[in-house]
Amino acid sequence: MDELQRFTLADRVAVVAGGSGGVGVRTCGALAGVGAKVAIIGRSPERLEEARLAVEKAGGEALVIAGDMADKAAADGAVQQTLDAWGRVDILVNGIGGGAGTALYPAEEYPKPEWDRILDLNLTTALLVSQAAARAMIAGGRGGSVLNISSVRGQLGIDAGYAAYVAAKGAMDALTRQHATEWAKHGIRVNAISPTFVRTEQAATLLAQPGFYDNLVARIPLRRIADPDDLVGALLFFCSDASSFVTGQILTLDGGLTATQ
Repeated sequence: MDELQRFTLADRVAVVAGGSGGVGVRTCGALAGVGAKVAIIGRSPERLEEARLAVEKAGGEALVIAGDMADKAAADGAVQQTLDAWGRVDILVNGIGGGAGTALYPAEEYPKPEWDRILDLNLTTALLVSQAAARAMIAGGRGGSVLNISSVRGQLGIDAGYAAYVAAKGAMDALTRQHATEWAKHGIRVNAISPTFVRTEQAATLLAQPGFYDNLVARIPLRRIADPDDLVGALLFFCSDASSFVTGQILTLDGGLTATQ
């Protein structure tokens, strides 16, 4: 057997929620590059177009779906559109999230509207799309793979006003284990990758603050933050048959940060 065949996704259909984000565009291109058809969910028409081009440049077929995945009807509709187009769902990547730097407040004063916004963005979206995709996978009878994009902040606190974001990612880690436990009987595997800071447009403002980057990388043994490319190997592992006996796991992609804690 050609060992690399374990990583191919020919004839598979992948849904990438948050496919128009910085990590999402790279994710869409990577999945298409190993043979998957890719349904791209996002809110920004310009970024959705960028993701579609990434898929087509990699030789893949794209379906673009605009919508807010914190809304159950929109999440159900996005998966249904994928089924209508291609008849199956094999892979879901939950990449919607972020926003931590836009909602920094002391824990004892964290405003409930901001709490709700950050939890909706980082947790509710993943729940609703996962439910819709899992129902499609169960009905299809072929199993599947769900990959949640979490954060090291699900495991580590940070004294910087991140209460809602840390809570959301910690809950995502727990939900990864719970969904893996419940859906294993259907052949659906559920895992997560947990990066530290990734160099994206969304993180640029924070990274540009005086001293922020230097202080950050001083705590990372590899002395740099992640680029979107650094997530691709783990992503393809978890989405493919290469990880056929792996479920309920959270792989930390952090340059060694958590090893020092």
